[in-house]
Amino acid sequence: MVRAKGKVLVTGADGFIGSHLAEELVRRGFDVRAMVMYNSLGHWGWLDHSPEDIKKELEIFPADIRDPHYTEKAVESVRTVFHLASLIAIPFSYHSPDSYVETNIRGTLNLLQAARKQMVDCFVHTSTSEVYGSARYVPIDENHPQSAQSPYAATKIAADQLARSFYSSYGLPVTIVRPFNAYGPRQSARAVIPTIITQIAAGNKEIKLGAITPRRDFTYVTDTVAGLIAASQHTAATGQTINLGFGEDIPIEELAMKIAGIMNREITIIEDGPRIRPSGSEVVRLCAENHKARELLEWEPKHSLSVGLALTIDWFSNPHNLALYKTDRYVL
Repeated sequence: MVRAKGKVLVTGADGFIGSHLAEELVRRGFDVRAMVMYNSLGHWGWLDHSPEDIKKELEIFPADIRDPHYTEKAVESVRTVFHLASLIAIPFSYHSPDSYVETNIRGTLNLLQAARKQMVDCFVHTSTSEVYGSARYVPIDENHPQSAQSPYAATKIAADQLARSFYSSYGLPVTIVRPFNAYGPRQSARAVIPTIITQIAAGNKEIKLGAITPRRDFTYVTDTVAGLIAASQHTAATGQTINLGFGEDIPIEELAMKIAGIMNREITIIEDGPRIRPSGSEVVRLCAENHKARELLEWEPKHSLSVGLALTIDWFSNPHNLALYKTDRYVL
């Protein structure tokens, strides 16, 4: 069964995945309320860079997910909630774990309470593959044990459990979607693919990276967005936790060389100390089992890694876009 369209709320709409999601929902004819982090400059994050015909269709809602009262207003008249607002940088979570607790746990609770009061039809909660920790077996299915190897992962596990508890305790129609390493245009330079591309695009021949042996499963951002929307539309997904991943993994060193090859550059990889995670915190391998997404959501990734990387490189190589990034420094 497929749900009817109604007004939707996207939290974290000013971010990487959130902005792509908000735009695609508009293209598909949804009435979109885009919750962005309030700031005194009136900036809408990546939505400032959206096409004008998209922006005029968005209802921009500046707020802070940590505030329960205004978060409740954000959910008024909404039928579907896409919850993406989160602090996501793993290195920064080592420095400021309290802020991750307040945003990722308390913020999620605020939104769940508001959604319960509003009696929404669907609550899509965005998790992360980091909750699994280093793979004990591959591919990783949704029953894989969870292991918090960073404060970030710990808060995401807690947020997931809160979301699940609202389904079990109150019947809130929650679906937990667990993306594996989304990438693409607009991603933060703290992520490995943008940090490789931006350094090469800036003319660097020596590319500074952290650990190069971990393996990751990368999914192009429009495929991740398609999975999130499918999760909101298929009632069979209610109460489920669903991986969104390509289903293949690659070592970071091989990834860097692949990117350099597409960009027709020769590079040398330099291990940069500040980018190295504490030894017990490094997730060694992530590789998704995506059978459940294919079955329940009729979803499958459309972009191979080569195609997705080419699209991402094209976007970052545009001087206008590259100028938005600080390629001369490590960004937490």
